[in-house]
Amino acid sequence: MRTSISIGNQSFDKIRTTSSFYVDKTDFIREWWEENDDVTLITRPRRFGKTLNISMLECFFSKKYAGRSDLFEGLSIWENEYYRNLQGTLPVISLSFAGVKADRFQTARDSIIKAVANVYIAHSYLKNSPVLTKEERASFDAFQNYSIQPAPKSEIPDALLAASLNTLSMYLERHHHKKVLIFLDEYDTPLLEAYVSGYWQELTSLIRNMFNSTFKTNDYLYRAVMTGITWISKESIFSDLNNLEVITTTSKKYCTAFGFTEEEVKRALAQYSLPDKLDRVRYWYNGFCFGNRKDIYNPWSITKYLDTGKFGAYWANTSSNSLIGKFIQEGVQDVKVAMEDLLTGKTIETIIDEEIVFEQLEESSEAIWSLLLASGYLKVDQVSETDDEEDNIYRLSVTNLEVRKTFRRIIQSWFKNSSARYNDFIKALLANNIGYMNQYMTQMTESVFSFFDTGKHPSEQTEPERFYHGFVLGLIADAGLDYTITSNRESGLGRYDVIMEPNNEQLDAYVFEFKVKEPGSQNTLEETVQSALVQIDEKKYDAILIAKGISKDRIRHYGFAFEGKKVLIG
Repeated sequence: MRTSISIGNQSFDKIRTTSSFYVDKTDFIREWWEENDDVTLITRPRRFGKTLNISMLECFFSKKYAGRSDLFEGLSIWENEYYRNLQGTLPVISLSFAGVKADRFQTARDSIIKAVANVYIAHSYLKNSPVLTKEERASFDAFQNYSIQPAPKSEIPDALLAASLNTLSMYLERHHHKKVLIFLDEYDTPLLEAYVSGYWQELTSLIRNMFNSTFKTNDYLYRAVMTGITWISKESIFSDLNNLEVITTTSKKYCTAFGFTEEEVKRALAQYSLPDKLDRVRYWYNGFCFGNRKDIYNPWSITKYLDTGKFGAYWANTSSNSLIGKFIQEGVQDVKVAMEDLLTGKTIETIIDEEIVFEQLEESSEAIWSLLLASGYLKVDQVSETDDEEDNIYRLSVTNLEVRKTFRRIIQSWFKNSSARYNDFIKALLANNIGYMNQYMTQMTESVFSFFDTGKHPSEQTEPERFYHGFVLGLIADAGLDYTITSNRESGLGRYDVIMEPNNEQLDAYVFEFKVKEPGSQNTLEETVQSALVQIDEKKYDAILIAKGISKDRIRHYGFAFEGKKVLIG
């Protein structure tokens, strides 16, 4: 039966009581419960159902929802009598750091206090419990009052904040005579914001003390689940948590609990009378890999498609990509070289350390690829296991069409500082307006090159042709709808730089060759352009196009000559 889709609804209670579209993930409850781990950290990309699953855990275990069989009837967890008897029997603390987004430490700290205060308010019945002393009620009131009228910093000292969830756990255990479950959603949101905004050290110190008190030295804790996008370095915030079970995107545990499997997508498409769209849905949205499952779909994009019936980059539009763009743009030169390959459908091979050390992101390409993998922008195609003393090698590629479009938008954003419009180059190219192409490129290189490569290891100095190659590839990325763009592949007697192969017979084909002016052998950029054009002819780069039935008169050659920020096209 077709049900309504509640876009953006992350409340399990509300989704179930309104009979909205829902893919049954309640077996995650059983799976997690039977693993019996003390503290579980699960990392998944944004919009993969982390918040909904945390809400589901709260609805299942919390005494607040005792007797709410209506929320789970008809779902897989309700088939087991043991779990029917377990529902609604435990005290639960559930909170989220998703809203802790600030450009300064004090604002972030205030937001964390507000999140804790809201939890205290949710358990305000404890104020009337005989298990609390007068002094304990006063500390309870401090957080409740803060939610109404923020107090000066001195009234909520760091020590009180660090111990706040431990203290609430104690109150709950005394009142209910049962130890507490703690669910923390989006634990790393404030930390990511702190890194970007420059107060990383201050916040990690606060979070480290808070997590140690909540998850390590908490005698009233039964079990806990944390979710986030990244597994942040143990040295940063988890140094005292030796009881932490970390589940990353490469872990086999819970591999189908977040996101939709292809079988689930098939059923959803059939439910909404769209079974014939599976191939296109797969092309746009499939490709996420969790553990040994390579058929995971982004649930946000799937539900948006089911709701609208239109394909689009929905996941890409749900959050800022500024952090990802920053690391690609400012990273070491290897990152830009590899990004060029990824944009043309190639793979890269790298070591992956899923424990993200943020302090290394500006210097280490491996750390950046680890972040992109954790964030869902890249997927694992293959893992090559090595000797015990060596790290495994991961073969990575762009996850799917939606993500590729996201990368293109990131690259486009780098050109916004220029007064030249990003797609003017493509228009001039297709019109064979070589005069404007040169004018445009001169303007862009003068205003953009410094911005484009502001990292500590400028790639135009170490691998100049690859740097310019990547720059032009970014300019022509938008032509991908009408052209198949390939680079660095064999044709004729060599390897061409870039070929734009038209997807219909009305368009011309293009062959590009990039040359950096060689001091001593070439006196002018004009000579360098001619050298590039001669190479296209001598190496017979047209061969691959001619073999596909494209006539010689429909193939246009362009030589790109570069010298620093100077460029000439001919």
